[in-house]
Amino acid sequence: MKRPKSGFVSKWGWTLSEWNDPDLVGKRERLLDILRGYGRLAVAYSGGVDSAVVAKAAQVAVGDGAVAVTAASESLASGELEEAQALAVQIGIDHRVIRTEEFADPNYLRNNPDRCYFCKSELYGRLAGLKDALGVETIASGANLDDQGDHRPGMKAAGEHGVRHPLQEAMLTKADVRALAKAWGLPTWDKPATPCLSSRIAYGEEVSAEKVRMVDEAESWLRQRGLRLLRVRYHKGDLARIEVPVEEVAALADVAVRRELIPAFKALGFKFVTLDLEGFRSGSLNTLIPLDRLQAPASASPRLTVV
Repeated sequence: MKRPKSGFVSKWGWTLSEWNDPDLVGKRERLLDILRGYGRLAVAYSGGVDSAVVAKAAQVAVGDGAVAVTAASESLASGELEEAQALAVQIGIDHRVIRTEEFADPNYLRNNPDRCYFCKSELYGRLAGLKDALGVETIASGANLDDQGDHRPGMKAAGEHGVRHPLQEAMLTKADVRALAKAWGLPTWDKPATPCLSSRIAYGEEVSAEKVRMVDEAESWLRQRGLRLLRVRYHKGDLARIEVPVEEVAALADVAVRRELIPAFKALGFKFVTLDLEGFRSGSLNTLIPLDRLQAPASASPRLTVV
């Protein structure tokens, strides 16, 4: 990458010259103004790019009045907590870790299409109960504008607990969020989405700690071999369906790779190992949901204010 004549270059090699873009600066200032209006706030912080941008913006907007809170449970992929902790140090925000118990809720384990509602109810309920202990007035999520067009039952839970969505209020898309993250020098600016491990289990198949362990270790095995964008979906009968970008399907189907992959996955507990020829599709399990069970995007949050 050619360095500009002026502008800070971070240790990751990215320049902050993006702040020369008036449009991006305007989006940043709009987000900061919204967060200042929240007062003291807690960010539901997973360490992904969306919540990291909210955490960074909150730290810039209100300083010590912001705290980032990460939920730890069986559904959190290996390494994610450590990455979130390291990034919080870089951001400079106070970081807390709480334990959530969604795996104790039969409604969550049943794994119907509204599973995420019960997960977020557990998270936001605990955060709401900790407001006084954390010394905050507002809870903020990392939901961006693009999330309004997807199946998101967790947004209903957010509305029930008065959670605010600053990225949506600032009309910021996923592309905007990544641009802000890059300009702020956050190393996760191009990190693929990392939803919870339970989202890999086909709806109707009961969620269990054993199944999410199988998925977690299978995805870790693939990442250790250089793959970055991937999913291992769990289907009935201990069947693994691997999704990778279409251009990487042929390499994964190579005889030498399969000779390692198949026994490795079977050692984890999978009885069948399949490779999806359609390639990686975020939210592909949503295609299994009957149309009348899809969560309407308009039910997001009664507190949502678009400015």
